Amino acid sequence: MPAKLSVNLNAIAMLRNRRDLPWPSVIGIGRLALAAGAHGLTVHPRPDERHTRHSDLPEIRALIDDEFPKAEFNIEGYPSEDFLALVEKNQPEQVTLVPDDPAQATSDHGWNFVAQAAFLTPIVKRLKKSGLRVSLFSDADTEGINAARDTGADRIELYTGPYGGFHSDSEKAAKELERLGKTADAAFVAGLGVNAGHDLTVQNLPALARRIPALAEVSIGHGLTADALEYGMAGTVGRFLKACGW
Repeated sequence: MPAKLSVNLNAIAMLRNRRDLPWPSVIGIGRLALAAGAHGLTVHPRPDERHTRHSDLPEIRALIDDEFPKAEFNIEGYPSEDFLALVEKNQPEQVTLVPDDPAQATSDHGWNFVAQAAFLTPIVKRLKKSGLRVSLFSDADTEGINAARDTGADRIELYTGPYGGFHSDSEKAAKELERLGKTADAAFVAGLGVNAGHDLTVQNLPALARRIPALAEVSIGHGLTADALEYGMAGTVGRFLKACGW
């Protein structure tokens, strides 16, 4: 089965937040994405709420529950106590833990699983006790995959930023793709599922899907939102689903 598509709404929220107005509607755009066939919605509610606001989360939860019960809600972020409380309140199907500094513009690296295992393990246990699937943001590096598994996590999410960044250098992109593929291979051997996200596009998704055919999910925001300016949200979701292999 091809990778499922989760639409990250942060870029939509950031555009809304430029004005003290309710548009573009994060919920409305999320509804369009799900109606067009997206399998889920992703948000990254940072402490300063510069993108998704905390008040958006119960509305997204209600949208999925009431209108798209087969879809999934994925909340990603750094596991501070405030974030964990927010997650437990809104009960997403999946939580993706990222090692972000609050000041970062966007996620730009994965966890050091060996060094941070003692920090992550009780957090993963706490989230899984609530019945949530837990994914850990991971660099393209096979070292530490067993340590990621030992935290009790269900999946890793491959940080594909470097792969996307080589959009004009096919040789470097191919090398980065193989690093991602080898990391996924190691994760599968360890019993982990594999997601991917960051700077994925209609152009670079097919090669990723071919190299990692068992990829479970891709979470895409910036590239998808940019394409939606040209093709509309429904048309863009269709293009990305096709790129995933649907």
